Amino acid sequence: MTKVLSLNEVNLDGRCVLVRVDINSPLAPETNVFLDDTRIRMILPTLSRLNRSKVVLLVHQSRPGKNDFTSTLGHSRELGRILGRNVKWVDDIHGQKATDAINQMENGDIIMLNNVRMDAEEIGLKGDFTTLGKSQLVMKLSIVADAFVNDAFACAHRSSPSITGFTHHMPCIAGELMANEINRLDKVMEKPKRPAIAVLGGIKVDDSVGVAANMLEKSICDHVWTTGGVANLFLHLSGVKIGDINVDFLKNELGDSWDETCRIASSLLVDYPECIIMPNDIAANIAGNRVDLTVSQLPIEAPIFDLGITSIRALSKAIKSAGTIILNGPAGVFEMPDFALGTIEMLNACAETEGYVVIGGGHTATLVMQRGLADKMGHVSTGGGACLEFLSGRVLPAIASLEASAEQFEFSISKPVDHQ
Repeated sequence: MTKVLSLNEVNLDGRCVLVRVDINSPLAPETNVFLDDTRIRMILPTLSRLNRSKVVLLVHQSRPGKNDFTSTLGHSRELGRILGRNVKWVDDIHGQKATDAINQMENGDIIMLNNVRMDAEEIGLKGDFTTLGKSQLVMKLSIVADAFVNDAFACAHRSSPSITGFTHHMPCIAGELMANEINRLDKVMEKPKRPAIAVLGGIKVDDSVGVAANMLEKSICDHVWTTGGVANLFLHLSGVKIGDINVDFLKNELGDSWDETCRIASSLLVDYPECIIMPNDIAANIAGNRVDLTVSQLPIEAPIFDLGITSIRALSKAIKSAGTIILNGPAGVFEMPDFALGTIEMLNACAETEGYVVIGGGHTATLVMQRGLADKMGHVSTGGGACLEFLSGRVLPAIASLEASAEQFEFSISKPVDHQ
């Protein structure tokens, strides 16, 4: 069980609180107009809990070298529009402008600092919590603040000054979004309702193989149903000739992790042969047309773009009869209408099942949102990479930071914040 401080355990009224959020948003290329404000809306519950505090938002947008790497002025305006109030923007991160603005705040104020990834140390400084805590960002902001709230679950697998640098400087608390992610994912990792299945697809095959290994080794799930690139890899390793074009695609996507991913996946096939479910038919893209083939009809020198009809039906039935479903990645190339069937039917089954469904972020979460199915799922994660690493059993730096800080700065509602 993950043990971190939550906002239910502290009283931050009247305190200056640094709040790290991930509101990195898709922007229109020419105008930087927001194309989606979902991530901004996700932080509203935390801001509501801190409505009597002085809130200083630490934010990033993209990273250096990308076209959408911008200042956070637009983010402050967008947040202000959603809140219906002013959110002051400061064109600084930890310099005199920032500290002066923070010192002038009153209870209930919200200010947003500029893109933290414009700070060289945020991008380049590596090391443990102590090393990151010696960055200028942490050293200067910790002087003017009383507590740090991390609400950026999508960045939880990263370690940088603005994510983990405050560990030993002040109480570090999980925001509402962060706490919800931890609690929901802990639930399926520790006491999943049986039968529990993982449905793993997409092209991030190495991540999915890591999830499969953790869940099978720890008996978190009873079966792993493979789709997309994950299915193609397991078919290939089980001796099915899927065609050189499909093997080459996997090798190109996996790059340097090809050998290690194949080693782990091959071991799973040996150790858990009854637990890994592979499709018995597929849909190939032949001259732009969907052609369904049984696995026995392979190989074919055409890309495999979806599950076949029989496999789609079997997967839907398994989802509807499961007590817990952990799903990540599309079943095929859903962007092409002829090859979207597997993904659509998979998500429809998740919406119809009485089991507890966890959607693992990334493209799958976006699809669920676009199809209006989010309220029919148990939990839709806001963090693709972070969610996968959590489900893989890896230590997420941001959560490790929160746990370490909870041990160091134990305080409750009745105690004042211990600002050092």
